[in-house]
Amino acid sequence: MKTSSCFKLAFLLLAGTYLTSGCVVRERVVYHQPGSRVVATTAVGSEIIVTEAPPPPVSEVITVSPGPNFIWIGGSWVWRGHWYWERGHWDRPPRIGAVWVPHHYVYRGGVHVFVRGGWR
Repeated sequence: MKTSSCFKLAFLLLAGTYLTSGCVVRERVVYHQPGSRVVATTAVGSEIIVTEAPPPPVSEVITVSPGPNFIWIGGSWVWRGHWYWERGHWDRPPRIGAVWVPHHYVYRGGVHVFVRGGWR
C-alpha cells in the first residue's frame, strides 16, 4: 500500500513538472520607425504623420451583440510608433446621439497621415 502511495505522489510531481515546464515565454521586439512625427495625439480627428501606409485590413467575425444599444466598432490599424491591429468590439455610445467615427489614414502632401477616430 505504501509503495502505491509513493508511486502516485511521484507521478503527480512528475506530471506537474512536465505540465508547468511546457510554458514558453517569447520576447516581442518592436522596432520603431525613425522619422515619424506626432502632430496631435488624443482628440478625435487628431492627425499623426507616419512613415508608411498601414497593412491590409484584417478579416474579423462580428459576434452577436451583448445587449441592446450596443454598436459594433470594427477593427482597424492604429499607429503607436508602428502599425498595431486594434480588434473590433461591441460598445455603447457614451451619450445619446453620439456617433462612432472610425480611425483611418490618408495620403496627403506626399506623406501618410493617421487620423484618430472616436465618439463624436
